[in-house]
Order: sequence, then C-alpha cells, then structure tokens
Amino acid sequence: MLLLSAAMIFGGCRQAMQQEWQSAINMKNGLIELKVVPEIGGRVIQYKLGEYGFFWVNEELYGKGPPASGVGPNGEWLCYGGDKLWPAPQGWDNEQQWSGPPDANLDGKPYTAKVTMKENRLAIVELVSPEDKRSGIQFSRKIEIFEDTTRVSVDAYMKNVDNKNRRWGIWSHTQFNAGNRDGNGYNKDYWGYCPLNPDSVFPKGYNVMFGTEDNPSYKPDYKNKIMRVHYERLLGKIGVDSKAGWVATVDGKNGYVFVQRFTYEAGKEYTDNASVEFWMNGVGEFKAWGKMNKAVDDPKTNPYVFESEVLSPYADLRPAESCAFHYDWYAAKIGSDAEVSDCSDAGVTCRKLSAEVRSGKLVLEGHYGVFYKGKLQLSLCDKAGKPVKNVLTGQKVSPFEPVIFSRLPHLTKGVDVPKEADTLAVFICNDKGKILGRLADTQIVRN
Repeated sequence: MLLLSAAMIFGGCRQAMQQEWQSAINMKNGLIELKVVPEIGGRVIQYKLGEYGFFWVNEELYGKGPPASGVGPNGEWLCYGGDKLWPAPQGWDNEQQWSGPPDANLDGKPYTAKVTMKENRLAIVELVSPEDKRSGIQFSRKIEIFEDTTRVSVDAYMKNVDNKNRRWGIWSHTQFNAGNRDGNGYNKDYWGYCPLNPDSVFPKGYNVMFGTEDNPSYKPDYKNKIMRVHYERLLGKIGVDSKAGWVATVDGKNGYVFVQRFTYEAGKEYTDNASVEFWMNGVGEFKAWGKMNKAVDDPKTNPYVFESEVLSPYADLRPAESCAFHYDWYAAKIGSDAEVSDCSDAGVTCRKLSAEVRSGKLVLEGHYGVFYKGKLQLSLCDKAGKPVKNVLTGQKVSPFEPVIFSRLPHLTKGVDVPKEADTLAVFICNDKGKILGRLADTQIVRN
C-alpha cells in the first residue's frame, strides 16, 4: 500500500534530527520512500530504497525553512541538497542565462503543494513555484509513485509568465551523497554512467565545462560506447550529448544504483548541447559569478557531492505558453563492484544475458538489477520473434537483490528448449502473469 504522511521523521543524515520541515510530505510503497519539501524550493530532499538514502542532504540546514528573502543572511545560496528544478542555461554573461545559484525565487522560496490519491492508493504530489520576474517563468511538477516498483514518475512544466517571449530549458538537478556512510572521507567507488553518442558534436564524446581537461575522473569506454565518471574528489563538470535517454549513478561500495530515464528529442537544440551533465564537488578552481573560485578539501564547505543532471531541449515560449519534460527515477540493489552497461524500464544490465543449451539443458548467465517486485518469465521465441514457449517461473525478484543468473541454476531445471526456439527473452511479471517489464533478451546458442 502507498502511504503519505506529513512531517514524518525521514532519516538519511548521520545526526539525529530534532526538527522537521512543517511542509514535509512523505511518499512510500514498501520499497521506496520519497521526501518532498515544498517550503525549500520544492525539493525532493531524499529518495530511499529500503534504508539506503541516495541524495545528499545538508545536515546544517535540515529542518530549517528559508528566510523571507529566499537566500542566506549574507546573500548566499541555501544549498539544502536533494533534487530540484532550475532553468538552463546557467551563466553570468547576459539576461538569457540563469545566474543562480543563489536564486531567491525558483530555488529559495516555498512552493505550493497539492496532495491527491489515485484510486485511494496511488500518491501524487503537485508542486508550483513562485513566478520569477528575472527569468519570466514559473515551474511546476507532478510526482507520482506506484505499487511494487521503485519507479517515480515526474512531469515537469515551465510556463512563461512574462509579457514577452522567453527561451529556456528545464534542468533537473540532483545531488547524490558520495561520502562514506560512516562519515569518514569520500566513497572511492562512486560512479556515473551514460551512453556516449556515436555522432557526438564533441571530439571526445563529452565536453569539459568546469575544471581541467585532464581530470582523471573522466573514463570514457569508447569500445562499449559508455561514458564513465569516477568520483575522485577533484572538481569538474562535463556535458554529454547522449541520445539513449538514461543516466545511472552507482555506489559501487554499497552496491546501489539510481537511474534517471528520459526521452531524447532528436533535432532539437539542447542547452550546452548536452542532455546529461555530471558535476563533482572536489578540489580545484572554477570560474563562476564573474570570478575565479577555489575549492579546497574541506567537507564542511565542500561536501562529498556527485551530481547527475538531465536537461530538456530549449523551449521558445510565448506569453502564457508552457512546455513539459517527463522523466522517471528508478533504483535497485546490484551488488558491490558492479558496473552498468545498459538500462531498460525493467532494470539495469551489469553483465549481459547469455543462453546456451548444454547437453540438452538451458544454462543462463547474466547480472541485473531490477526495478519491480515480481517473478521471472522466460519466453523462447522463433526467428520471427514469435513466442513458442513461455515459462512463468517461481523465481521471485525484488529491487532489494541483484539477479545473477549463474546463482539460479534451478530457474531452467526441466525447461525443454524447442528446436525452433532461436532467442530467449526474460520478463518480470506479477503473480497473475501480467508482464511488468522486459529485463533482457539474447540469442540461444546450442553446443
């Protein structure tokens, strides 16, 4: 059952929290818990899978509402953490660039919130920002969770509230906790992944936006067409013109993955020519606010934060016009030291599926993280893709455990492979056999 509660203590920080935001809204379904705080710039301050919280949360500001000004006492950014919407592009050269953070309205002031239930079960939260005179826009988004899945659906909207045309992109900005969970230093096995564009406008497949070009954090895998970003406590930011529509953030030490999925719109112009951007807090220098800034290795002023950000195309909006940007969040346990090579709406691929018939027995290999709670179904298909045999196994799967097929030899026990079977597909189904998602497929090899 999906539940909502206001002002519930949510955890995710090391310190015991003595106070809670008055507007806090908690959404949970037995797999995930989502904490939405309208009063601090409409943030989703935390997303948890079980007891594991993905987002970085500023402990110094926890439970504290913003002042009426929307900024700190000295005009500084109130960096609460979590996830929020910003306009893109960011910059300090002209009025067509967003000069935040800080931003007293879109980032720093309370949003209005509406909570509804769908069919008395499904929780939906709608957030609306103040109107912002400088950018001429107003943000809103609808956040929805579902039963038996870690999926969170987000519909973000941007409206022109000015009396002249405005041109911006929607920027979903998420801060992840790249620190060790015991509070001692940074996690040296923290990664970001997204597919490289084989026709990238960037010579290296990615564009260094802040920090040095030779930052060793950037580890592109050109053979497998995957951009790999390793958190090494060095300041840097890159943009990737990825067309695949997904980005994964992985805590390899603790074995968790968080995925953002979106639809890439070919032929449209993107901010910075990028659909995905990565930022890493760390040691180094960067130019912003019209000056050079130096970041030192002090976790109090420079916390262990890794950002995976997704962007919409530019929208040219006439007065009163709106645009929309849809994306989904997912999470799963994949086990320690696992990388991500692919992603679907059912799960992530760490090692691709293989199917081999050995001495008349079907042997499967592969490593996945799944986004649904259910059972596995094997579908054997002919060369035309038509199913010739479906087997709904009794194997239960859950986002709390990786699916490693070599550890499930009983899965194919007694499964005869018809001679016309050419490929194998693996689906996640509910108890009634309804397909929830396609996890993997592969060619059947006979030896």
